[in-house]
Amino acid sequence: MIRKIQLPLQTLNLVAGFMVWVLISSLMPFIKEDINIPADKLALVTAVPVILGSLLRIPLGYYANQFGARVIFMLSFILLLFPVYYISIADSITDLLIGGLFLGLGGAVFSVGVTSLPKYYPKERHGFVNGIYGAGNLGTAITAFAAPVVATKFGWSLTVQIYLVLLGIFIAANFFLGDKKEVKVQTPLLEQIKGVYKNEKLWLLSLFYFITFGSFVAFTIYLPNFLVAHFELDKVDAGLRTAGFIVLATAMRPIGGWLADRFHSLILLMFVFGVYTISAVILSLSPSITWYTFGCLSIALSAGIGNGVIFKLVPMYFQKQAGIVNGIVSAMGGLGGFFPPLLLTLLFNITGHYAIGFMALSQVALASLILVVWMYFQGRMEIASQVIDHTIEGILVTDKNGKIISVNPAFTEITGYKQEEVVGKNPSILKSGKQSKGFYQDLWTSIENNGFWQGEIWNSRKDGEEYLQWLTISAIKNDAGDVVQYAGMFSDISSHRVKKAK
Repeated sequence: MIRKIQLPLQTLNLVAGFMVWVLISSLMPFIKEDINIPADKLALVTAVPVILGSLLRIPLGYYANQFGARVIFMLSFILLLFPVYYISIADSITDLLIGGLFLGLGGAVFSVGVTSLPKYYPKERHGFVNGIYGAGNLGTAITAFAAPVVATKFGWSLTVQIYLVLLGIFIAANFFLGDKKEVKVQTPLLEQIKGVYKNEKLWLLSLFYFITFGSFVAFTIYLPNFLVAHFELDKVDAGLRTAGFIVLATAMRPIGGWLADRFHSLILLMFVFGVYTISAVILSLSPSITWYTFGCLSIALSAGIGNGVIFKLVPMYFQKQAGIVNGIVSAMGGLGGFFPPLLLTLLFNITGHYAIGFMALSQVALASLILVVWMYFQGRMEIASQVIDHTIEGILVTDKNGKIISVNPAFTEITGYKQEEVVGKNPSILKSGKQSKGFYQDLWTSIENNGFWQGEIWNSRKDGEEYLQWLTISAIKNDAGDVVQYAGMFSDISSHRVKKAK
């Protein structure tokens, strides 16, 4: 029973954590009425919670494997009681910055669930499960919509204190319902980092999540104040529109995970970054509220799908180091939400508009699209390479002039020649001398006329031993029909001939 409720429990934990994480940005239109915050510091105050919310994801992902999600969620919510109360009595920008920094713990809990939950489900459901958990992003929408409504009636300070009750409820829920018997992974932290930091897939996934989740966070903290200042909407309307952005992105996250369980994840990411590129260009044109809404919702759609797809890829590429990789990737995503609001504010102060910032987003998205295409074709090449390396048949490839350019491990196993001993040489070094010149003339005539030759041939190993091969030689042609390489695949059938003779 306890195992079955971990997905809903941990998803609700994320909802609560994210509700707390965005308290300051959601209530900023109210807070700045009581606390003097210079215009050039607004973005900094709202972005500060993202710092710890990002950086702490790495150790929390690691310790979730060490101690289990129950302990980490409980400790996180207990520690959050202090900054939440401190913010509720804040009366200066310094108080907001200090409290906001530690408020980031609410966003850091994300890496706990994505590390814990896959332990309870088979691989083919990891995308959907992590997508459901990631829908806990909905917590940002709840606060973005509800906090301004409550603050209108009771004031922002009391509104913040209500969240102390919320945290108390989830501390108790994890204490009684958390899984005490969760499987623990005790691999040392440095050993896990050494196993992944040189892998380019880690940093590519980090870049992709930097954009998809980073833009989700950035728009969440940037929209409420921007819509009020730029389009002169009232505070509740701005909160409602921000909540709409969050709800769409959140709803698409499990759908993205579900799609990734059924279709090629990298093809889905091509769609994601293609939409990003176009949407950011639209926003860079400083459109009306209608087109601005369309651009924002398109980004919400692609961000949600992208977030779900990426956390299908993490356990697929990094099964043994999922905890630390989840932490690193999600940390980069969180940091992706810290810099854009600051950059947009800086560019606005310099140029008087946000066009350059959104255009930069479109170019980064376009670069990511190109990288995803590269990963897709590289993956196909890696599969082909693995097939060649693990097949029991010997394989050698020559250029069109007959010089060997590569061989596989089975070639070495059968012939005794290592790759460095044969590359650049002619396959004639394998000849046994048993075939006549006419035999080879007929062989090449067949390749020229039919594109291949297949049959038995006697060759010799490095030690001089003669053996019988079953050999297939194929001509590899380019799109113009010209031969560019030759590939030979062979197996040792000497033992079969001996058995037949007996």
